[in-house]
Amino acid sequence: MSASLKVTPTAIPGVLILEPRVFGDSRGFFLESFNQEAFNEATGLDVRFVQDNHSRSAQGVLRGLHYQVAPHAQGKLVRVVRGSVFDVAVDTRRESPTYGQWVGLELSEDNHRQLWIPPGLAHGFLVTSESADFLYKTSDYYTPEAERSIRWNDPTLGIAWPLDGPPILSAKDAAAPGLDQAEHPLAPSA
Repeated sequence: MSASLKVTPTAIPGVLILEPRVFGDSRGFFLESFNQEAFNEATGLDVRFVQDNHSRSAQGVLRGLHYQVAPHAQGKLVRVVRGSVFDVAVDTRRESPTYGQWVGLELSEDNHRQLWIPPGLAHGFLVTSESADFLYKTSDYYTPEAERSIRWNDPTLGIAWPLDGPPILSAKDAAAPGLDQAEHPLAPSA
């Protein structure tokens, strides 16, 4: 295992929590937020990242659950650089033994954790701080015609979002279908 990156598996195979080594003193801190060799060594993966994204959202905003279908299915390496979120990955791969299961954890500017979400999983997050800056690397380009969503509150998923009231949603996310109507993310296009 890489000395600069701790990797912890989750209940969904392939979804990994990554914790970079943080060096801090009275001046602040330093961490290596991404190193391809360290990522490959620590995860056993060889992922080519092609796009970096940055979003800022206010408290109570819930973005997701989003994924892209083949041939543009995306893996995502996500982290928070300001504020905190409750981050969720949902297994949408019908052939998977963990189909329909989810994992969730806090990502924050203080814990410096990252989450690797492989292609075939839906992703979403709820902002739990006043606002949050969310960064993510993707393994395929954003392709609008390949983008899909699953309803954030689908009762078959039972995601335990830490909500204090109704979330703030985009119109697209509010109208998303349930998991049972979701398109298979990795099936070849017809």
